[in-house]
Amino acid sequence: MNTKQKNILLLLFFIILFVGLNYNFLDKFVLGFLVNYEIVEVERVIDGDTIVVNGSSRRLLGINSPEKGEKYSLEAKEYLENWVLEKDVGLKYGAEKEDRYGRGLVYTFVGTENINLKLVEQGFANYYFPSGKDSYYNNFRKAWEKCIGNNINLCEKSIDVCGECVELKIFNFEDEVVIFENVCDFDCDLNNWEIKDEGRKTFLFENFVLKNGEEIIILVDDLEDEEGVFYWSGKNYVWTNTGDTLFLRDREGRLVLWESY
Repeated sequence: MNTKQKNILLLLFFIILFVGLNYNFLDKFVLGFLVNYEIVEVERVIDGDTIVVNGSSRRLLGINSPEKGEKYSLEAKEYLENWVLEKDVGLKYGAEKEDRYGRGLVYTFVGTENINLKLVEQGFANYYFPSGKDSYYNNFRKAWEKCIGNNINLCEKSIDVCGECVELKIFNFEDEVVIFENVCDFDCDLNNWEIKDEGRKTFLFENFVLKNGEEIIILVDDLEDEEGVFYWSGKNYVWTNTGDTLFLRDREGRLVLWESY
């Protein structure tokens, strides 16, 4: 047997060995892909983060769009409809297949476009990972930062004179403590300003003026309010251990500041 023949046999040996060693891996990969991915037609768009396929709801992963009646809720729904309604889309399921309402949890694709990501990029949703950050998290964070740079929709910066005055001094998510300070030399009327997490938890300032140079403390507890201290009513917790974001918005719904961990 000459050297050329030996090399050919050796090459064939390694090819067979590689296929044998990796067959189980490839089999599991293909099976996992087929189980977690489907191509379906979207029958209805409920809102900016929920669609209906095969007669049942699917909740879009990685995002939270405004509720019905809230600012940009209609625009978010229309934007999603333009992308997916009565079209075939790819649905990729997350590690958790369903939420507590029985809705499938999916990333939605049209071709190679991640539509969930597009909604964040265009300011029709904020990014939202209540069960923990997955492999898509960094892309969604970058999409939000791009939206901030473009100053559009939910990312539009406040033009309120106090938008430059109210600063976040402490955001201790472990102890559920948030402290803001008015760094300007004049008082700021914060009536109808709101704090929000990535999900649906909202704290609304009512008839409150933050005086120049003073601080306000917001806690999570059911204790009675005291001067300079406010509480999220009826909440056992606000800030999730797996990561969250604080959004502060003025009375027009424009973004004053945001902070993630």
